[in-house]
Amino acid sequence: MKMLIVEDSSTLCAIYEAYLDGTGYEVQSVETFTDALMALEALKPELILLDIELPDGNGLDLLAETVSMTPQPAVVVMTGHGMEFADQAIERGADDFLNKPFDASRLRVTLSNAAQRLELSQKLSKLGEARERLGPMIGRSTIMQAVYTTIESLASSRATALITGESGTGKELAARAIHDLSARAPKAFVAVNCAAISGDLIESELFGEAAGVRGNSHSRDGLIRQADGGTLFLDEVCDMPYELQSVLLRFIQSGTFKPVGSDTELTANVRILAATNRDPLFEMREGRLREDLFYRLHVVPLRVPPLRERGDDVVLLAEQFLKNFARQEERKVSNFSEDARREFRRYPWPGNVRQLENIIHRLVLMGAGETIGYDDLRQAISDSDVVDGKSVAPRAVVIAPHEGRSTQIEPLWLTEKRAIQVAIDACEGNINRAAGLLEVAPSTIYRKIQGWKSSGEN
Repeated sequence: MKMLIVEDSSTLCAIYEAYLDGTGYEVQSVETFTDALMALEALKPELILLDIELPDGNGLDLLAETVSMTPQPAVVVMTGHGMEFADQAIERGADDFLNKPFDASRLRVTLSNAAQRLELSQKLSKLGEARERLGPMIGRSTIMQAVYTTIESLASSRATALITGESGTGKELAARAIHDLSARAPKAFVAVNCAAISGDLIESELFGEAAGVRGNSHSRDGLIRQADGGTLFLDEVCDMPYELQSVLLRFIQSGTFKPVGSDTELTANVRILAATNRDPLFEMREGRLREDLFYRLHVVPLRVPPLRERGDDVVLLAEQFLKNFARQEERKVSNFSEDARREFRRYPWPGNVRQLENIIHRLVLMGAGETIGYDDLRQAISDSDVVDGKSVAPRAVVIAPHEGRSTQIEPLWLTEKRAIQVAIDACEGNINRAAGLLEVAPSTIYRKIQGWKSSGEN
């Protein structure tokens, strides 16, 4: 720690330096107000031992200079005139004071306490700073700061992890950040979507095949071999066939596996990160996710929040996408109008970050001016109700009344059930996304479904 002693007596400067010999401080001494001002600029000390009475100025005026410094140093003032000046110094920002004369022990303890308080203050200040990004992830909301902390904890460990969150929230980006910040970063990050591979092929994709399987003349390595030394990311792990989950569990526990059609046991050093857009506890209770695999993956849970929970992050992300696509497409569009920014915050973004990125890309391609306005954004959102043939934000559905009911009223539970089913169907069975559209927690929908099943109201 760099330390500056400001004392008009060269003898006392030498004594104080001797007192601090062996303490680890990098000490520099000056004897005048003018020299102290120059030392503040040149040395940028973290700790200052300051005399009040100087030949060409007042130490309290120098104290005022230190308060405006960034980062602000810790200051211990010295005075031979009792508590009057000491009280003034504390009121003006000094950390502590010493009444002259004092011995080496008192000086060391006082400076050590000031240094510890400074270090603690700096740590708290860093914790309070909202980071705007971590690896490929962008966002400075409070909820994203918690995500960053969990990612860093996972990166420094060897634990498996189960990443949950709605489709389009950035679960793979979170997995990549864990990998990139870990000791495995120099090795491969391999990602596979378990829902995109048919059940009879996924075992071969993961563990490889021996020669002769399905007529192959040569053996073929799987993704586990490709990820050796690195990380394998299993997206939508709940779609993995139930019988294959036990094979995966064995590999996680032992690090050994057998290619399909082979009796030879191989080893690989692979960290497994998994993700799902479903409620894993519900999937486990329904018998689609093995309980032992769930608890093996769920060592450190990480939930990536939907965009609607992230506040102003939506504008931050929109600005970043705008900048990227404008450069990529060589367009002049460069900002959003204020009413467009308000609409970014108001809209619930059922497709999350993926939907936002798609809309910004469309706006850049279709925009004629430099500013994207409210009407442009609303049109793009309307067009995104169906993306690639899939419903993202279903329109309102009018339900006809039952025949024979002149009042056109049905039981509340049935109205609720119909609304939930419409949302689930519109989201192709994705309950997390349906919950977002209905503005309820996914657990509420799961609980309703279970209640209907148990009462026979299916």
